[in-house]
Amino acid sequence: QVQLVESGGALVQAGGSLRLSCAASGRTDSSYTMGWFRQAPGKDREFVAAISQSGASSSYADAVKGRFIISRDDAKNMVYLQMNSLKPWDTAVYYCAQRRGYLTTGRLLYDYWGQGTQVTVSS
Repeated sequence: QVQLVESGGALVQAGGSLRLSCAASGRTDSSYTMGWFRQAPGKDREFVAAISQSGASSSYADAVKGRFIISRDDAKNMVYLQMNSLKPWDTAVYYCAQRRGYLTTGRLLYDYWGQGTQVTVSS
């Protein structure tokens, strides 16, 4: 079993930055792809970013490309999402997710999920 715990969510002004963290425990190692998703009120959960098993490749949603950076530290079982130039429409609950295998943006292909951390961007 894998447990994922997100942290770092906060209220921030537009244009500001935040770094989200995801701590993984249980059966986890560098063979897992890690992803970040978000869900705004009344909307479906959507892909934000993902990083491959080796960390050699990553993928971003168009809405965050150039502003967000995903990274991982396998020695610490941590995944991070650095969010810069935040916009009000980035407001959402952000979830960390994990899957065994190749990098994918497909939400349904992830096996484990955290409880989420709230990010609110004020205008």
